[in-house]
Amino acid sequence: MSRLSKDIDPAFQGAGTKGGLEIWCIENLHLVRIPRASHGKFYSGSAYIVLETVVGKSGSPQHSIHYWLGTDVKEDDLALASDKALELDEALGSCAVQYREVQGRETEKFLSFFKPCIIPIEGVYKSETGISNGEKYCISLFACKGEHVVHVKEVAFGRSSLNHYDVFILDTASKIFLFSGCNSSIQERARALEVVHYIKENKHHGNCEVATIEDGKFVGDADVGEFWSFFGGYAPIPRDSPSAFQKQEIVQSVKLFRIMTRGKLFEVAKELLSQELLDTDKCYLLDCHTEIFVWMGRCTSMMERKSSISATEDFLQNEGRSTRTHVTLLTEGLETARFKSHFVNWPKKEELKLYEEGRGKVAAMFKQHGYDVKELLEDDHGPLLNCRGTIKVLQVNSGEASLIPLPDQSKLFSGDCYIVQYTYPGKGRDENLFYAWFGRASQMEDRVDALSHMYAIADSTRGFPTLAQVYQDNEPEQFFSIFQTLIVFKGGKSSRYRKLIAETGMPDETFDETKTALFRVQGKNPNNMQAIQVDQVSSSLNSSYCYILQTGLSVFAWIGNLSSTEDHELLDRMIEIINPTWQPVSIREGSEPDIFWQALGGKTEYPREKKVKQYIEDPHLFAVTLIEGDIKLKEIYNFAQGDLTTEDVLILDCQSELYVWIGRLSSVASKEEAHTLGQKFLEMDILSEGLRQETPMYMVVEGQEPPFFTRYFSWDPSLANMRGNSFERKLALLKRGSRQSEVSVRNSWPAGSRGGTLEENQLPHSPSPVEVKLFTGSSPQNGSSDDSSAFAWSPALQPMVPPDNVSADQVEGSDASNNLSIYPYERLKVRSMDPVTGIDITRREAYLSEDEFREIFGITKQAFYQLPKWRQNKLKMSLHLF
Repeated sequence: MSRLSKDIDPAFQGAGTKGGLEIWCIENLHLVRIPRASHGKFYSGSAYIVLETVVGKSGSPQHSIHYWLGTDVKEDDLALASDKALELDEALGSCAVQYREVQGRETEKFLSFFKPCIIPIEGVYKSETGISNGEKYCISLFACKGEHVVHVKEVAFGRSSLNHYDVFILDTASKIFLFSGCNSSIQERARALEVVHYIKENKHHGNCEVATIEDGKFVGDADVGEFWSFFGGYAPIPRDSPSAFQKQEIVQSVKLFRIMTRGKLFEVAKELLSQELLDTDKCYLLDCHTEIFVWMGRCTSMMERKSSISATEDFLQNEGRSTRTHVTLLTEGLETARFKSHFVNWPKKEELKLYEEGRGKVAAMFKQHGYDVKELLEDDHGPLLNCRGTIKVLQVNSGEASLIPLPDQSKLFSGDCYIVQYTYPGKGRDENLFYAWFGRASQMEDRVDALSHMYAIADSTRGFPTLAQVYQDNEPEQFFSIFQTLIVFKGGKSSRYRKLIAETGMPDETFDETKTALFRVQGKNPNNMQAIQVDQVSSSLNSSYCYILQTGLSVFAWIGNLSSTEDHELLDRMIEIINPTWQPVSIREGSEPDIFWQALGGKTEYPREKKVKQYIEDPHLFAVTLIEGDIKLKEIYNFAQGDLTTEDVLILDCQSELYVWIGRLSSVASKEEAHTLGQKFLEMDILSEGLRQETPMYMVVEGQEPPFFTRYFSWDPSLANMRGNSFERKLALLKRGSRQSEVSVRNSWPAGSRGGTLEENQLPHSPSPVEVKLFTGSSPQNGSSDDSSAFAWSPALQPMVPPDNVSADQVEGSDASNNLSIYPYERLKVRSMDPVTGIDITRREAYLSEDEFREIFGITKQAFYQLPKWRQNKLKMSLHLF
């Protein structure tokens, strides 16, 4: 905390100095700190303040403040909570975004702190006991909604509360029932299972059974009969029964109001808004109908800010708006991406350039604001990929891709495009990584051809290799590490580049030893070093690097004053690689002969300060859908491996690089479509972080995640290699337990993270959600023997790919399908409108008739089962049977 004046509540003493969550409650009009053991437990008659602190890699903390209001909270407590949230923000230096959270309409960011859910308790929080009077067990019915975080709402216990759109949990004394409405999604059902386990562990101490009920299924199942007996017997649910949750309204228009003295509002503008409308000494209300933003200028007083909140409450009441409308309070300079999206051409975030001499100043600035910050350090990690693999490089020319001879594979030209195939040892088999590299001066037609050839070559390899698109000067670290030594020359050899030179009369800069050439030498060590040809002018120099100047008659090795002894070693090695016959003249910066400057066209100014790589904060994960050409995004906060659901396509935005993750059961049908999603995301730059089209982009398929992707998670390979949809996977874990998997995950967590749940795989710099014991498994005596036997068939915990030494016909075999029932293709598809039940979901194709199999696959069943397993799976995926 930057300061603690006499006007700040003593309960906030020390707040925000450490990463994680801190929670306070209003009790008898006083602020009381909630002990960590009670985090996540909210009473509907109380008001709470929740502070989230994230300590980034730079060491500077970032805060968000949420004040939560129960449905039965008193007006005095409500007003006090909003005032205290402002006080806390002021104590932190007015550097936090504030969110008004209302029971039942919480933001997804808030819910992500308390995974898997929040189930408010009736009554008022009492610090002496930590519980409310009258809290006792009773049969409850909960409605669940949400594919990434779950909104849980207790509804009236009765048949009329059920509908076809939501997932319901009936909690009884001895058994928990999960009822899935027929129109609920697979992801929603899977998330609701997490809530089931939460209730089982926290309310029943693990001692109860769990049953799942499908909407419309009411014959021949004892669990179904028992479920409906609680409602007086089965009766159909009306088709028009509404969801228990309000639909998200579409924003029709936005209006900007200035908040005047005494809380009066003056309309400033609507629709086309610009940042220039906001004055730093005033407060504004942005009305988006479904949500409200209060923008507070840096030069406004605490009194003005408190008045703004009162004016907002009055506005909602006067307009007849719901008291549950989302309200976000923003201080100037801390605008969220959602707020900025309502303004035209909001300025992009400026790229920070930190130099060596300024590093101490930056740290001192943070200390002046009350933060104990270490000096900014370079991010120095080892290779993110096994570098003992083999590399093939193909040049793209006139629509063809030809293999470059091995001695020349480390020499690229900036006017050309290349395909790089890297094969490296994985776990039990070789893995493939493909890059399409676009030179700075390469032609668009060659870039399109490079992508097309990369897709085709990848399709001909085993498995689902990771694909990447990279531009010259924006290469990721692992690209350089697989080459080890790389030289990038100016000019090009492709026919399209040569044609451009001929048609435009541009000078041909293609390297040869008769021309003057200047190379910048860079890298980390002899196994990761590059020589990049730059413009042969003195402004291309930089004191941080070493350079090679080749004039045709002589060679100079120029040593910058800020370069290190390691840089000098790389310089010597690179000269030997480019041309072993060169006899260079070594010159120190400041002692250059006239001939040196003459070769560069004369001496001019150049950068003499060392540029420090900008810090990249924690990445952001987005769920992505493409609807009629428009991309829809939803951010997943405090994400973990469990958020990578097999039905989804997700984008991991790491600022310096982008990953498009494709679930095996997602609707994305091709690599081209995944590439389009990534390109549209870069164009949108939803977080206004200055993303460029040249940002490296990877396409990663579920189950084949490379280590430089999994490093952003606490990764458990056994979870990545599960079969079935997300609901079937969660159900298998819930029914059978997963003790062995839990041990491996917990042992892989970074130091300082907290154990307790498979879903709690947090980034080292992210605040961990409140600990909830999910999927810990129950002891044998806690479940019936029927539970374990009923799910013994489930393939959910089996690897996706069998061992290479087992042939496909040994695993399945066409004969094995002769005794199976026959079903039509439309009912066997993964996303069928009328799916078949009770089949082996790993062998959907086996239930096709011989004629329909030949019509769909184009080959006979016998021929299909003689294919390698990986090719079988590819065919089944393309036909939506896997």
